[in-house]
Amino acid sequence: MLPSFWIPSLTPEAKATKLEKPSRTVTCPMSGKPLRMSDLTPVRFTPLDSSVDRVGLITRSERYVCAVTRDSLSNATPCAVLRPSGAVVTLECVEKLIRKDMVDPVNGEKLTDRDIIVLQRGGTGFAGSGVKLQAEKSRPVMQA
Repeated sequence: MLPSFWIPSLTPEAKATKLEKPSRTVTCPMSGKPLRMSDLTPVRFTPLDSSVDRVGLITRSERYVCAVTRDSLSNATPCAVLRPSGAVVTLECVEKLIRKDMVDPVNGEKLTDRDIIVLQRGGTGFAGSGVKLQAEKSRPVMQA
């Protein structure tokens, strides 16, 4: 019988493996330490047009803007979250405007370097966008 890449158990590299039980604690993807609710920061994206409902927002290509400069946000735009207000701003805005006074422009609170959280950009969904493309986990899949 020839190997069938579409049926996981018939692929040449498929080996019988025992799956580990998932952990009951939620861990931080960066540090691996357990997360508590108090560790989380609310993130508030500013919609491009506040009069548009949620369904109308999904159909647009530009959905959200910087809370300070009103520049549009996309997957290619480097962004940061300001911890006191939770507002999402562009890194360009952080470097040119916010770092000078270290004051949150949304609510006026003083900022520290720790209060500026740089967001990691997601991919565009096209060809892995420079990410390591090797499968590290195998999970059960639906078979006919």
